[in-house]
Amino acid sequence: MGELTLLVLRIGFLVLLWAFVFAIVYALRSDLFGQRVRRMPAPAAAPPAQTRPAAPVAAPRAAAVAPSRARSSSLDATRLVIVGGAKEGLEIDLPTEQLSIGRSGESGLVIRDDYTSTHHARLLKWADGWVIQDLDSTNGTFLDGTRVIVPTHVPLNTPVKIGTTSFELRR
Repeated sequence: MGELTLLVLRIGFLVLLWAFVFAIVYALRSDLFGQRVRRMPAPAAAPPAQTRPAAPVAAPRAAAVAPSRARSSSLDATRLVIVGGAKEGLEIDLPTEQLSIGRSGESGLVIRDDYTSTHHARLLKWADGWVIQDLDSTNGTFLDGTRVIVPTHVPLNTPVKIGTTSFELRR
């Protein structure tokens, strides 16, 4: 091999190593400090009882999976009950506005396992009930077995899975 070919291979190998170093630093930074959270728009006023609301453009799949459960409003939910995982049986009174969920000590519900991100998800009180929002977590948030991509309404007694922990909203 010529000297020029060997020099090009060395430089290429060095660039590849630095690309891996930057990818690792980026992954560590996003896991330690989290990513920027998108704000949800303010809830619109409820439509009159006589008119039907228009179907949303991107309807979440979780509502289509369990239509009978989707009718039960979670507005009157007062507790979060952990039904599976390390903290099984634990009951938490729901706050008035939102509950953050993740590995961070600042979270309202701290879940310490390898499959939960530092700032994994949050429960928000919305106009017609509680909504779960995934905060761009690595392993995802699942509502009744379906991955949550957009903020999704959480019906009563429907399992939400984050990492190895499952919980439900109850009255």
